[in-house]
Amino acid sequence: MYKQNVITSIEDEETIPMEFKLEQNYPNPFNPSTVIRFAISEKSNVVLKVYDILGSEVATLVNKDMDIGRYEVEFRADNYSSGIYIYRLSAGNFISTKKMILLR
Repeated sequence: MYKQNVITSIEDEETIPMEFKLEQNYPNPFNPSTVIRFAISEKSNVVLKVYDILGSEVATLVNKDMDIGRYEVEFRADNYSSGIYIYRLSAGNFISTKKMILLR
């Protein structure tokens, strides 16, 4: 008697992040909203802020203690002008920044 392993479907399994990660926003360029995804590998205080190209803070999207996991946050830029914006994630000892472009 023979046994075959046949894959009949693929399911997304929830995996625990092994490291902190800040992903590129999508869509980019965007108008008027975009999604920022990030992963937290240990419970920590998470701060996600958006800055204009001159370094002035324009929005705080997250500022709280968060558990291990993958997250996404929507950034709505209805009241902002076109240009390059920087978003910065800090969690524990991890800090990462990325650029995004708002086109009107």
